[in-house]
Amino acid sequence: MQPREAVSGLARLFGRPAPLVGQTPADVVHEENKWRLLRYVPRPDGIAFRTPVLLIPSLINRHYVLDLMPGKSFAQSLVAAGHDVYVIDWGTPEAEDRFVSFEDIVVGAIGRALRVATRTSGADAAHVLGYCLGGTLAVLHAALDSSRIRSLTLVAAPVEFHDDGLLSRWTRTSTLDTGALVEGAGNVPWQLMQGAFQLLRPTLPLVKAVSLAQKAWDDPFLDGFFAIETWGNDNVSFPGACWRTYVEELYRKNALLAGSLRIGGRPVELSALRTPLLCVTFEHDEIVPHASATVVLDYASSTDTERIHLPGGHVGAMVSSSAAKKLWPRMRAFWAARDSHS
Repeated sequence: MQPREAVSGLARLFGRPAPLVGQTPADVVHEENKWRLLRYVPRPDGIAFRTPVLLIPSLINRHYVLDLMPGKSFAQSLVAAGHDVYVIDWGTPEAEDRFVSFEDIVVGAIGRALRVATRTSGADAAHVLGYCLGGTLAVLHAALDSSRIRSLTLVAAPVEFHDDGLLSRWTRTSTLDTGALVEGAGNVPWQLMQGAFQLLRPTLPLVKAVSLAQKAWDDPFLDGFFAIETWGNDNVSFPGACWRTYVEELYRKNALLAGSLRIGGRPVELSALRTPLLCVTFEHDEIVPHASATVVLDYASSTDTERIHLPGGHVGAMVSSSAAKKLWPRMRAFWAARDSHS
């Protein structure tokens, strides 16, 4: 591509309307403090499966990454296939939420989301999917109480925190004073966390600019690109007390694998995981190295397990057109095969 063509292509982007994200119709079925439980409106001809699906996104990202845009929405695909689908929208923490604890999230919020989802659907359990940190939270809840979990699907969910990734090494440095940060800031600013993620790929802005220049006339590409950019720049802060436990116990002590983690006074043991378990990892995931995620299969007591490992990165491999063709159908098939007709 000639420089003039590249400049012309980039100029075309100015004034382009922002993409519409999170468009699959949903109703609020529970609301508490800042978080909400959404139920996607079922397809007109009804629900085909007895067991509902609960989606748990990362605590620090907006839930609509799982409902990115029409045609690239995991939630939309589940509804179209006849699933009864719920998602936790964590909302935006405010100053008073600096005291929200790991127990509040893992036991309280996820527990209530499961109770509401199953009661609303008239089922006794749900298929749970946790994405990224949402997967870690789902693992912790399931290890403490799996009574309402039919199966557990973990997508790029860290379990082993002493890995060779840059994020793990940076978080474990002695210069990161968790106490001083929480005392001074309350909630951990999203800008700090986003900056840490940008350290993983410092040349990414340049790569994005080149891609835009090369594909400035490709409207489907641009729609997807700007939808992901909208989501990627729509971050929320991390509740202070919860973040401090997350860093001190998981990253620094690796307490989940060590067997020393306690939540609400109760031990959290991976060996307590006995539900059907699907682990999804991505080869080029720089945020959650696949070895950090798959280790859960070695520690869980589940006898019904599957693993899916695909090319791609932490976000793109979950929301791309390739994911819609290769990954999403395999997850739907996993749930369909384990549906309850009771």
